[in-house]
Amino acid sequence: MPTVSAHVALTLARHIDHVFGVMGNGNAHFLDALERATDVHYTAVRHEAGGVVAADAHFRAGGGLAAATATYGAGFTNTLTALAEAVQAHVPLILVVGDEPTSGPRPWDVDQIALASAVGARTYTVGRADAAATTVIAIEHALAYRVPTVLAIPYDVAKLEAGAVPEAPEPRVPAPLTPVSPFAVATLDGIADALASARRPMLIAGRGAWLAGAGSALDALADATGALTATTALGRGVFSRGEYDLGVTGGFGADGAMELIARADVAVVFGASLNQFTMRFGALFSPGTRIVQVDTAPAATHPHVGTYLRADAAVAAAALVERLAARLAAARASASDASASRNHSGTEKPTHDVSLATGVVSRERWCSADDVATARGYAAGERAASDGRLDPRSAAARLGQLLPDDRVVVSDGGHFIGWANMYWPVASPDRMMMIGTAYQSIGLGFPSVAGAALARPESTVVLTTGDGGGLMALADLETAVRVAAGRGLAVVWNDNAYGAEIHLYGAQGLAREPMLIPEVDFAGLAAAVGADGVVVRTLDDLAALERWAATPVSDRRFLLLDLRISGAVRAPYQDEILRVNS
Repeated sequence: MPTVSAHVALTLARHIDHVFGVMGNGNAHFLDALERATDVHYTAVRHEAGGVVAADAHFRAGGGLAAATATYGAGFTNTLTALAEAVQAHVPLILVVGDEPTSGPRPWDVDQIALASAVGARTYTVGRADAAATTVIAIEHALAYRVPTVLAIPYDVAKLEAGAVPEAPEPRVPAPLTPVSPFAVATLDGIADALASARRPMLIAGRGAWLAGAGSALDALADATGALTATTALGRGVFSRGEYDLGVTGGFGADGAMELIARADVAVVFGASLNQFTMRFGALFSPGTRIVQVDTAPAATHPHVGTYLRADAAVAAAALVERLAARLAAARASASDASASRNHSGTEKPTHDVSLATGVVSRERWCSADDVATARGYAAGERAASDGRLDPRSAAARLGQLLPDDRVVVSDGGHFIGWANMYWPVASPDRMMMIGTAYQSIGLGFPSVAGAALARPESTVVLTTGDGGGLMALADLETAVRVAAGRGLAVVWNDNAYGAEIHLYGAQGLAREPMLIPEVDFAGLAAAVGADGVVVRTLDDLAALERWAATPVSDRRFLLLDLRISGAVRAPYQDEILRVNS
């Protein structure tokens, strides 16, 4: 007879393909059922946080909903930082955990429901009679609200016989939010009017626009309005017309690009929360810019927003294109009538259409492609910094040239996050994910490789991490090497310090000793778990990456590049943080 744990495993298997986790007393029966009775692929990680991180990365990389699993008590509490990150980043996943028995807590049990709630995750607890239905409800909650959801199996319920697994209903996901009220329709009309009359329109897209599938509609809107485009760090690649795209907004953006954004008279932002980093702490736009936000949040998320439309980004963008096309048709009809009237009276026929007619189907950009390319350029850096160590800017630029084009980049948190965002182009938002930045954490890098690698089995997965975060996540270096062998590599920005603290608090005169890390041989650590590790002290040492990329996947191992970079070079986004904190 199937057990309660089997009901959970078999129901989950109808909706997911991958589970990541660590086995323990509380989830042993669940994993047994998963292995024996389903085709779900289980990947063992070495720390419970890594299971949640891998499931998180799997979704962000476009692989769909995945699950993590851990035992009760210490296993569950080990997941909390990763769980909080997924909550803050609005990433759906299922965390299957053991929990205290229904008879009450034991000495090692904690209130897991309260702990999950404290970081923003809801818990659903299965019973003997409702395990399948509760599992579907948890999946529905995760997908509908885009949050991680905990599915708890009490210890004394896990192996109880529960009969045949019932047919549970499919999870229901809300339809795209469409602006249908008179107020929303009037707002859409107003936005269309603003874009049609704007002299320097700007469109900005975030990850929400990508998740909504708004790319093609936004491309059409940019063409129709002559707008320049830009994205948030998590929206890179939404727009396909790269020649008119200014890159990332905020501290990761080039100074010239930010100057052009500040010149916009109308800026419409789709699917972006406009956090302090995107907004350059309030300095992204000039005081005269009319800022419009289109998002699914209940209200505008920044005080500088003058017009807010609550709507799905793809639906709203398509509706705006339709409105602009209607205005074009009306303008052309009016111009045609006027022309006919003038010709009838003997007046000379006009040699050009009205301004709106030349400005909506494919309106000329207000800045040339050459000027855009110049504006979005970054400083090249030196071969070596003032202290003789590798300049991270020149290393990042050279890496951007050498990394395989099909790359998926996963980033840990830390001072170094600017380098990949500035110097490594990516094709779409699901090929660049920053796991840790939503919750301002570090140490989630190595396990994210496993999730991304299984989501994108055809691509090269590139991890960018620091020495501080790398050491914190070291347990899952082995996981990354095992899962992504041959098509995975890690870049460790090794500056012997917690760089963000050095540049923020060291600059304020605080004691530096707590911020320092003795130089660690990451290349040696990688070799110990079956990878090829290379210490990179000069740009010439990056030839190892060139050789690796030219080697057939079947003949190469995971590669770790231990970049011995200078701690004297501060990332530009840190300058903004320093300015605000000063």
